[in-house]
Amino acid sequence: MKYAYAYVLDTMADWELGFVIAELNSGQYFKSRGSRIPVKMVGASNRPITTKGGMTILPDLTVDEITHETSAILLLPGADNWNDPEHAPVVEKAKQLLDVGGNVAAICGATTALANSGLLDDRQHTSNSLEYLTLFCPTYKGAACYKDEKIVADGSNLITTGAAGGLLLAREVIALLDLFKNETLEAWYNYFNTGDCKYFYTMMETLQESNSSIRN
Repeated sequence: MKYAYAYVLDTMADWELGFVIAELNSGQYFKSRGSRIPVKMVGASNRPITTKGGMTILPDLTVDEITHETSAILLLPGADNWNDPEHAPVVEKAKQLLDVGGNVAAICGATTALANSGLLDDRQHTSNSLEYLTLFCPTYKGAACYKDEKIVADGSNLITTGAAGGLLLAREVIALLDLFKNETLEAWYNYFNTGDCKYFYTMMETLQESNSSIRN
């Protein structure tokens, strides 16, 4: 069984992972009907954390329990206290996963943790801005690899985006893991990006086509 591991920490921006967690855990639009990628909440310890939105989350496991063999992707949300030393183990876990071909997606403040650790020095990436990284990451040396884009997939297994990239993050994770049909993903993204119901109906049609193919 492969899991999506979502790191949780006090002050985390709970909304930033909302789209991707919902789609991975439910599997409602997967091209392989009836499948899903369960989401496990990972903490620095087993203690409950409180999100910026005031929700209390009890971790399912700790960082040391993550393995490459069971990891579909490691999701790193933004938060106000990424510079706390207790979060160093998950940054090291991200490095271990990337080194062996595992998948990591980081948004907003999580990119500063990766930048400070040197993980972005030689990988294409983005964040809230280049100025943001240089201001908050004194050891950052990855400016040459910075892309002034809303989201960047490193060409392999690292996805980075800024604070407003929650929907884009979900789209790129879904694409990386090859979970939706291409036309389903396009309609899904367009619907939530624009709110235009025509894209919702298009998405439903792509799912009906999948079911029809299975029956035939």
